[in-house]
Amino acid sequence: MQQAPVKKKKKIRVPRVVNGVETTVEIEIDDEGGPGWGPNDKHALLNHYLTRVDGPLKVSGIAEYTYDKRVPAMLYGRLLRSPHAHARVIKIDVTDAQRMSGVKAVISITDKPAQDTSAGAGTKPAEPRDTIVHFAGEPVAAVAADTPEIAGDAIRAIKVDYEVLPHVVRADDAMKEGAPKVYPEGNLEPRDSQGLATKVAAAWEKCDVVLEAEYRTPTIHHACLETHGHMVDYSGGETATVYASTQGTFTIPGDAAKELGLKESNVTAIVEHMGGGFGSKFGIGVEGALACRLAKQVKAPVKLMLTRQDEFLLAGNRSGSWQKFKAGVNRDGSLVALQALQYQLGGLGDGSQAGQPYIYNAANRYRERFAIHTNEDASRAMRAPGHPQASYAIECLMDDLAYKIGMDPVEFRKKNLTDKVYHRQLDRGAREIGWDRRNKTPGSANGPLKRGIGCGVGTWGGGGGPQCKVDVTIARDGSVMVAVGTQDLGTGTRTYTRAIVAEELGLQLTDVIEKIGHSNLGAANASGGSTTTASLAPAVKVAANKARMAMAEQLAPLLGSVKPEEITFANGKVTGAGKSLSWRQACAALPSAGVTARGEWRADLAASGVHGVCFAEVEVDVETGRVRPIKMVHVQDVGLPLNRLALESQINGGMIQSLGMALWEERVMDAKLGIQLNPGFGDYKLPGCAEIPELVAIIDDEDTREAVIGVGEPAIIPSVGALANAVFNACGVRIHDLPITPDKILMALTNRRTTA
Repeated sequence: MQQAPVKKKKKIRVPRVVNGVETTVEIEIDDEGGPGWGPNDKHALLNHYLTRVDGPLKVSGIAEYTYDKRVPAMLYGRLLRSPHAHARVIKIDVTDAQRMSGVKAVISITDKPAQDTSAGAGTKPAEPRDTIVHFAGEPVAAVAADTPEIAGDAIRAIKVDYEVLPHVVRADDAMKEGAPKVYPEGNLEPRDSQGLATKVAAAWEKCDVVLEAEYRTPTIHHACLETHGHMVDYSGGETATVYASTQGTFTIPGDAAKELGLKESNVTAIVEHMGGGFGSKFGIGVEGALACRLAKQVKAPVKLMLTRQDEFLLAGNRSGSWQKFKAGVNRDGSLVALQALQYQLGGLGDGSQAGQPYIYNAANRYRERFAIHTNEDASRAMRAPGHPQASYAIECLMDDLAYKIGMDPVEFRKKNLTDKVYHRQLDRGAREIGWDRRNKTPGSANGPLKRGIGCGVGTWGGGGGPQCKVDVTIARDGSVMVAVGTQDLGTGTRTYTRAIVAEELGLQLTDVIEKIGHSNLGAANASGGSTTTASLAPAVKVAANKARMAMAEQLAPLLGSVKPEEITFANGKVTGAGKSLSWRQACAALPSAGVTARGEWRADLAASGVHGVCFAEVEVDVETGRVRPIKMVHVQDVGLPLNRLALESQINGGMIQSLGMALWEERVMDAKLGIQLNPGFGDYKLPGCAEIPELVAIIDDEDTREAVIGVGEPAIIPSVGALANAVFNACGVRIHDLPITPDKILMALTNRRTTA
């Protein structure tokens, strides 16, 4: 018996995303090759402008989100939140709520969870237990009722006795001696350090200019249009279906099964469409766990979607940052030494922040990172976790250093960036924005309306890994389906999966249908860290290629003396040895079951590591302090762009989100009460359509890598610093803490005049 050849193995490093935060791990894979993507400029569909296939469904209202799901006998869930930042729950009285007509179930955090002995077992009588809440907004009870209105009334009927405990919600206060302890170990948690402090200390004397500065970013919210939530379709028995607004189809079944007391294989997750996540929607969360517990208790479907206020108070946020620098440069622009003290402000969580000096080179460097804990909802991953904070601070510092030595800020950056791709992108962006028009001296323009230009630089990984399993089926009637369990967050996954298959088979987008967002389909990774496209697209390519070859083998005898690999698929025809069949004729020759092929990830079809630069122009009214964005330019490389229209949309979206972070968005906390003062869109300011400047998204086609790279994260990273530097260039005063609001500008201008 002949043995199968042993496949060669190789080790590679790939990104692995846990709850939206990217880490890198080493894995072993088969060292196999196969058809590549081909030159980036030689595609029929890919790297073109493709209208999203789900666009008509969304604009017509046909697309079903989790929020839209309704099934017979469905109940509505609502949460009761703690009004205190730190308190002991003494007693929860749910009697009045339980007596209300239409209320079917009430549970509280003082209930003792049931100890199930078998799948589907009922709950045991609740027993009281001592419970502490650690932030204002933490859920303490949940109800299920016939209508949302009844559920809301029932929540208000629940009586809770609290023993209020000391709290702290500001990082500065948490650092003070005698501050209330968020955790027994204290409020300051070391994260890491890098470099040699002694070498940096010895380098200061070698510097022509030394500058000390600190920069802060606030806590901001994801502001997903669809709030967190689930519809748990469970009526007793051994199976359940969970409709979820999630970034990971396959993160749901296991979590839900534990709460429902079922086998994971008996729980199906469905994500048909979802209204935004930005890193906040992994797993079922506390709201999903409570929805499952309610459904299990009443043996009826329960839909629990967070209210908008719930969303602001308990669904996570982008961690704030507080960064202190001491940096030294020489007159030639060389960054000689840099010392950084970085604080991650993640509330009850660790927060996130990329290490300094981020992407720049310093001959001598030392940094320390700490997490400062406060009695606030724990931060979660948010688009490019930790990078906008780090980029903003270092970009402000780089600008301040450049102006200190009288050097062009673009040339100063190029001096301290060894990767020449950034040089090319900086030059391209500078030409597009009209960099020569900037104020050589910040704030030197005449008149009350002063314009300024700034820039910033960013990076991201965006690689893929071996998690996706994709099936492509070609039927005898000519229909083609690509199926995988992945979710589409609205970023265009449906469109490019079709496009890859259609191009491989010589068809158009409309000739292929996609089936996604279902945990019974092939596995897929959660959408975090910009790893989805680089993980999924190669698997789709492999599946499509295998399906094409399987079809070619069936057709080879019909086309004459031709090998399967010599058969071409193009323009809706299948051709070989001078003979040609229309697509439908070719498919009619297939077996009754058609052909199906499964594809998995191939490392050579993906890559990682992207570069991006942003330039911004703003106008500052120095009499009112108002900032008006004028124009933003972002240059981004990405390897092979699958859909240029979607890619430009991603870049534009990143620039718009950076506008919010730089100029308007901020969670406002009351230090004495420990509560958020602006948990709603009426008080939490997002950029509106009238405030969006001219946006110029430039795809860097000089990046000729024939590989797919994710690009969801990087577009927001450099633009925050670019906006802050544009404001500085316009009015001549540096605002060290975001957002840059009129009061801060006016105060800084006043202080400059009084100290002049």
